[in-house]
Amino acid sequence: MFEKYPFEKLNELLKDIPHPDEVISLTIGEPQFETPKFIQDELCKNVKYLNKYPKTAGEEVLKKAQRDFVKRRYNIELEKDELLPSFGTRELLFNFPLFLKPKKTAFPNPFYQIYEGAAIAANSKINYMPLKKENNFLSIPSQLDGDEDFVILNSPNNPTASVMDIDLLCEWVEEALKKDFVILSDECYSEIYFDKKPPSILEASIRVGNKNFKNVLAINSISKRSSAPGLRSGFIAGDSKILKKYLNFRTYVGCASPLPLQYAAAKAWMDDEHVETFREKYKRNFEIAKEILGIEVPKATFYIWLEVDDDIEFTKEAYKRGVKVMPGRFMGREGEGVGYIRIALVYNEEKTKQALKIIKELL
Repeated sequence: MFEKYPFEKLNELLKDIPHPDEVISLTIGEPQFETPKFIQDELCKNVKYLNKYPKTAGEEVLKKAQRDFVKRRYNIELEKDELLPSFGTRELLFNFPLFLKPKKTAFPNPFYQIYEGAAIAANSKINYMPLKKENNFLSIPSQLDGDEDFVILNSPNNPTASVMDIDLLCEWVEEALKKDFVILSDECYSEIYFDKKPPSILEASIRVGNKNFKNVLAINSISKRSSAPGLRSGFIAGDSKILKKYLNFRTYVGCASPLPLQYAAAKAWMDDEHVETFREKYKRNFEIAKEILGIEVPKATFYIWLEVDDDIEFTKEAYKRGVKVMPGRFMGREGEGVGYIRIALVYNEEKTKQALKIIKELL
């Protein structure tokens, strides 16, 4: 059975707790900055195409923009059949396992809850790979049971903000080839970094000589990159043999993106300058967090995975003072996440300072 989504659990936890009229919510990874005007303008310009059905495979203008992004970002020239656009990545993360029908799925724990929901819907057994502090919150191949046929990786990671280096990603690709399982690498936070660019599983695949990306797939999204989660623009790239069959499956799913959204998303994927602006905003937020909380700035994402005595009690007390955070245990299973809270630094400097000062008082 599906567990309640973390936000439902959180609402139940806090429903009877008195709180100020204004509450700063640091619970959800939704950028609170305005979508750039050039993206909005492109959307408005193409509203006329609402009278047409979009293709499941996506418009070439969007697919080319996404392939060009991969070329600029990772120096990888993808063939046309090595990338498919998606209606965001949430739908993809849920329906790809339904297509693949894995007998056993492994993914990091704690995790983005769609991973588990998809595995349950696909009647797949689950190996919850714990993200341990002693392993720098990284997933490592030795955590596999040996009978998995599908593995989801997540780097940069939600919720821990950990980042896999290229050597570890290479280990995962070699393991996938050796034991013949499929890897789906969730890389939706790849563009929110502050120093070194996080690597992709696609780069690792090429590095180990797997140039046709056998058993290897990566997904990415425009939501965090462009402060445009409402555009619902993502993609899946890699093994063309798998993607050919998956495209056929998707024609029945009906998740094609409306044409005005595709044209606006294409503009966003083509431009890197606005992304740098958002990176600077998140970097400043982490500098504020370092000043107030004394934490180390992570390599990527806009999350703080903060250790506390009791994540449930801390969440309640923070809410009483006007700040909403996510208890770590709501994002994990088998005891993982207990004693941590996730904080999403998605607001402007003023609200970030206000919220973090309250958290500091509680600490």
